[in-house]
Amino acid sequence: MRTLKFLLQKEFLQIFRNKAMLPIIFVLPIVQLVVLTFAADFELKNITYVVYDADKSQTSERLMNQFAASPFFKFKGAMANFNDGMSALDENQATLFIRIPPRFEHDLAKEKSAQIMLDVNSIDGQAATLSFSYASGIINSFSSEIRQEWNGLPEQLTMPIQVEKRYWFNPEMAYKNLMVPGILALLVTMIGLFLSAMNVVREKEIGTIEQINVTPISKVHFLIGKLLPFWVIAMFEMAFGLTIGYLIFNIPVNGSLILLFSYVSIYMLVVLGMGLWISGFADTQQQAMFLAWFVTVIFILMSGLFTPIENMPDWAQKLTYVNPVAYLIKVLRSVLLKGSTFAQMQWEFVKISLFAVTMLILAVRGYRKRN
Repeated sequence: MRTLKFLLQKEFLQIFRNKAMLPIIFVLPIVQLVVLTFAADFELKNITYVVYDADKSQTSERLMNQFAASPFFKFKGAMANFNDGMSALDENQATLFIRIPPRFEHDLAKEKSAQIMLDVNSIDGQAATLSFSYASGIINSFSSEIRQEWNGLPEQLTMPIQVEKRYWFNPEMAYKNLMVPGILALLVTMIGLFLSAMNVVREKEIGTIEQINVTPISKVHFLIGKLLPFWVIAMFEMAFGLTIGYLIFNIPVNGSLILLFSYVSIYMLVVLGMGLWISGFADTQQQAMFLAWFVTVIFILMSGLFTPIENMPDWAQKLTYVNPVAYLIKVLRSVLLKGSTFAQMQWEFVKISLFAVTMLILAVRGYRKRN
C-alpha cells in the first residue's frame, strides 16, 4: 500500500503539472455540454409498437393491418391487457403502445366517433413526435376510408376516430433531456480514454518508463497507479456534468444517483483499461491519440446518440452489442428520465462488468516491464 500511495501521489502531481491535460479536463466538458447538446437528429423509421385490442372487431383488425403495412412501423406483439402494454414501454420493448377500447366499432358506427389511445415513449422527444405524427397519419387515412364506405355519417365530420396521446418519461418533449445524458456519456468516455492512452506513452517519450521498469513495482501496482487518478477525475467530470445539466438545462433526475454512479464507476474501468491497453503498444502520444480517436469515433457513431440504433442495418445493430458507450447512454437516459431501478438495469451491469474484466486483463497483459 505504501508503494501504491507514492505512485498515486506521483500521478496526480504529473497530471496537474501537464498543461496539455488541464484544458481537456476542465474545458472540454463545458464545450461538449453547451455546444453538442443542440446537435441535429435524423429521420425516424422502424418504430416499434405493441397493441392492446379490447374490441377485437373487423374494423379494429383493419386498422392494425394499416400499421402492419407501413414501412415506418415494426409490430412487436399483441398485449393481453393494459398493464402488459405499459410494461412493454417500461422495458424498452416498444416505442408506441396502441390501445383500442371496447365497442370501438360500435361507437364508430352508431355514435359517428370513437377514440384510440396512443402511449408514446418520449425519452427521445423528436422520435416521439414523429412516432405520433406517423401514427396519426395512418389513423386519419383509415378514418377517410371508413367515412367513404359507411353510409349515414355527416359530411361535416372530418375525423370520426379521435386520437388521444400521452408522452411518457419526457412529457414536455424537451430535446435537451435526450441530448445531455448522451453528451455526458461521450464526455467521460473521451476524457478517460484519451488521458489514460497518453499517460503511459508520455512516460516512454520522456524516458521515465525505463526508470519505473527497473524498480520492483509490480505490473498490477503500476497499472492501478495509472488507472485510479483518471478514474477519480472521470467520476468528478460525471458529477460536474450532471450539475451543469441540472442547473443550466433543467435535466430531471428521476432515478437513483447511487445506481447511476455505481454503473459509471464500472464503465470507467472499461474505458481506462482500453486506454492503458492502447498505450501499451503505442510508441508516441500522437499514435495513442490517433488510435483512441479512431475507437471513439466508431463508438460514438454506433452508440445511438445521433442515429437511432433501429435505423442501422442488422449487422451494424449486432455490433452495438460490444459498444460500451451505447450501454452507458441507455443507462443514463433510463435512470435520469425514467427512474429505472437496479432490477431493470441488472443485465446492463452484468454486460459492463464483463467488459471491465476483459479490458483490465488485456491492459495487464499488454504492459511489459521491458522494451
